Amino acid sequence: MGAQQSELPDTLPAWLAKQARHSPNGIALRHKRLGQWEQLSWHTLAEKVEALAAGLAAHDFGAGDALLLVSQPREEALCLSLAAQWRGGVAVPVEPSVSDQTLGRIVRHLTPLFTFADDDQQVDRLLALSQWVIDANPRGLRPHPNADVIEYSTLASPGKDAKASARPDHDAFIFYRDDAGHGIEEQRITHATLIREARLVAAKEHLDPADDAFAARAFATSAQARYLVAPWLLTGFRLNFPESLETRDNDRRELAPTLVAGTRETYGRVARLVDARLPGAHSVRRRLLDRLGDERSSWFLRTVAWWLVARPLREVIGFRRTHAALVAGAALDDDAARLFKALRIDVRTWPDEGQWQRLTEHVPSAQEAADVQGQPA
Repeated sequence: MGAQQSELPDTLPAWLAKQARHSPNGIALRHKRLGQWEQLSWHTLAEKVEALAAGLAAHDFGAGDALLLVSQPREEALCLSLAAQWRGGVAVPVEPSVSDQTLGRIVRHLTPLFTFADDDQQVDRLLALSQWVIDANPRGLRPHPNADVIEYSTLASPGKDAKASARPDHDAFIFYRDDAGHGIEEQRITHATLIREARLVAAKEHLDPADDAFAARAFATSAQARYLVAPWLLTGFRLNFPESLETRDNDRRELAPTLVAGTRETYGRVARLVDARLPGAHSVRRRLLDRLGDERSSWFLRTVAWWLVARPLREVIGFRRTHAALVAGAALDDDAARLFKALRIDVRTWPDEGQWQRLTEHVPSAQEAADVQGQPA
């Protein structure tokens, strides 16, 4: 057993390569674009990631370098993250809603060699902060006129060798949060940590290649990396991206995933959707749903409530097939917990055990200040 265990991959890109070898035609990734679901097999995904890694390598991206991603949930951001990790670098997902001040501090702290943006507004923000900006340009518009902007579609270098440089102790992801009381905080997660936690999640939640997972927020939070991205690579299930945040509820209902991983806020928003679908507080449907959550109710009443109210509501919110509903970090509030219990959805809490460190602003020394002042404009 020990020898067999030692042969297992020890980084995320190595697990991607393993899935491509063992299940080349299996569906790894599906993403919705212009109303249609598009899909990538494990073999195609691995080829794409390696070609992107070769493109990064052509610009001297290597071990220890950072790739900052300011993006909504999308397939390109995931592929670039894996490509950066393939080269021994680190992926740094950031919410597009981050303030200019916070984004500037993160960039000054990281000095990323590359940044990624999925729309023109984010491209323009990042041009003032970083050396190279990768533009997703999903609508095939004319290339950005700035020479420092690289089209995502032209970055990949198929056929060129991209050395896999990731090590288990390398940081795979870095996450940031702006805590009003403590300023900006940083969390780093290594490949080894993600793989160890992914094994635990997969075993406890009984995940297998037949599962369908829904990535409504991609991996802009550490919960998505810990409980969705890493288990996906280790287990080989299908990962699905919505077309946009605006369509995520419709896309989830259409897909009916078996695995949903989110935060307390994610489930709170879904609970509000359910609340909006129900009539007034004293309506028959609300009273039936309350009875379903009360174990003292008769078997007959609970059966009627399940078929007339709870089951249709599960269809509406896209939880019809869900067997693994995970909330990372803080547990659900009482109202949301009661609702999901009544819908017979067992939402299990997984802790966010990562260490957060406060960023300290770099104060230039007198010599550094003099050097800057002496540079030509």
